Amino acid sequence: MTIVLIRTIILYSIVLFVIRIMGKAELSKMSPFQLIVIFMIAELASIPIESPDVSMITGISAIFTLLFLQVFISFLSIKSEKLKNFFNGKPSVLIDKGAINEKELKKLRITINDLVEQLRISNSPSIVDVEYAVMESNGELSVIPKADKKPLTCQDMSLEKNREIMPVVFISDGALYESNLVKAGWTKKQLFSTLTSMGILDYKKVFLAFCDEQVKLHVYMPDNSSSTVKEIRP
Repeated sequence: MTIVLIRTIILYSIVLFVIRIMGKAELSKMSPFQLIVIFMIAELASIPIESPDVSMITGISAIFTLLFLQVFISFLSIKSEKLKNFFNGKPSVLIDKGAINEKELKKLRITINDLVEQLRISNSPSIVDVEYAVMESNGELSVIPKADKKPLTCQDMSLEKNREIMPVVFISDGALYESNLVKAGWTKKQLFSTLTSMGILDYKKVFLAFCDEQVKLHVYMPDNSSSTVKEIRP
C-alpha cells in the first residue's frame, strides 16, 4: 500500500511537471495530436501504479519521451507550415461570403443540421446573417457575421469611450494580492485609504475586493452578500 502511495505521488508530480512544460498554448489548442499525447501520458502514468512489477524508470522514461516528441514536433510546426497542417490540420471554410461550402461539409462529414446547431451556439441562429464560418483546426467554429448584422460599436457611432483596465482581485478571504495592485496601477497605501473611507479598518476581514474594468472598487464583507462600490482612479 505504501509503495503504491509513493509511486502515485511521484508520478503525479512528474505528469504535472510534463503538462506544465508542454505549455498553456499546447493545452488550449487541443488538436487531435495533443489529445493523443495527453491520453498516452495518462495511460503511461497509470501502468507503474497498477503494476508494481513494472519499473518506475520505464514509465518515467516513456513519459519524458512523449514530452520530447511533443516539444520537438511543436518546434518543427513553428518552422514549417506544411508540418503544422499535417499534425494539427488546417481550418476549413464552411460558409464563404454567405455561401455554404458543400464540398467542405462533405469532406468533414458535417450535416446542415450540425452546422446550424453550431451557428446557434455561436449566437448566429440564421445562416443568412453569416458572412464566414470557419471550422478551426481544434474543432471550434468561428463565425463572422455580415457587416449589417454586427453590433454597433462606439467607433461606429463616433463616441469616445474611456479606457478600461483588466478586472483584478485585490483581496480574497483576507489575503492581499500585491502583484494585482501593481498590474492595476494601485498602491497599498491607496487601497488601505479607500477601505478606511468605507469604514473598513482591517483588510484581513474583507471577503472579496476587486477592481472592475471601470476602475471601480467592489468590496464584499463576510456578513454581507451585497457589495460596497467606490470609484477611484489610481
